[in-house]
Amino acid sequence: MRDACLSGRFPTYLQDRNEAIVALLYDAGLRASELVGLDVENLDLDDGTIYLTTELQKGNPPPATLALDRETVRLLQRYLRDRWKDSEAVFPSRSSPRLSTRSLERLVKAIAIEAEVQPQLASGGTGEPEDITPHTLRHSVAYRIVQTEGGRLEDVQLRLRHATLQTTDEIYSHLVPR
Repeated sequence: MRDACLSGRFPTYLQDRNEAIVALLYDAGLRASELVGLDVENLDLDDGTIYLTTELQKGNPPPATLALDRETVRLLQRYLRDRWKDSEAVFPSRSSPRLSTRSLERLVKAIAIEAEVQPQLASGGTGEPEDITPHTLRHSVAYRIVQTEGGRLEDVQLRLRHATLQTTDEIYSHLVPR
């Protein structure tokens, strides 16, 4: 999907923004509302972290600091250095100071269609690119942690910031090799 962000389908001035969005969603496992609610002050790119305030998170849990992958940090640094619109929001839109969750959903779908993504369905088989949402990328984080990195459901709970392990288990137990 990151490569598709750099295609001619998207205006040149939005390509870095779009790539940073996809990388951040896939790396940090952010909810759509968390991503669009991010302000530049929530990022510490020298330290490679993102700070989620209580107000940004679902259910008002305690603030969370998430470590970011080096590549995500690099993309965010490049995007923020060269971005086309100065705003306190990390991701402004063309017509307002902040990207809306609906605009984010449309953007992620457009990128998935451009990339011709075929998502794996939990029920088996593959879905269509039109099925991809920001939340799909959140699920991909759980898949990556368990299937690729050999992590546990507790690791998924911590990264996705679920209030209880029971929530994580209900959603992702099918990923754990038996």
